Amino acid sequence: MLTTIESRDTVTLIQIKEERLDAHNSSDLKGQMLTLFEEGKNDMVVDLQGVRFVDSSGLGALVSGFKNASARNGNLKLCGLQPQVESMFELTRLHRVFEIFQDQAQALKSFQV
Repeated sequence: MLTTIESRDTVTLIQIKEERLDAHNSSDLKGQMLTLFEEGKNDMVVDLQGVRFVDSSGLGALVSGFKNASARNGNLKLCGLQPQVESMFELTRLHRVFEIFQDQAQALKSFQV
């Protein structure tokens, strides 16, 4: 899976560089997040700006990341949802689980105390 991973202060920013987050690549994302958690990076922002389609496997990978972050007293937040992806989050009611922001700047700022 094509991603860019950057550290921004205490937050890790994951930018997904694929148009689809689905059964073909969601396990890669899940593995990348797990590695980051094992390194002690428990606060993350996943930028979905370039993602045009997400299926149940993609949603499952994000939920897994959210649960892992929460179990480690961290947080996983999302930003940059395209309309098709946002509607999938609303349909599945996951917009009530995740904190979702318009862009990276807003998501990163939300971690500041």
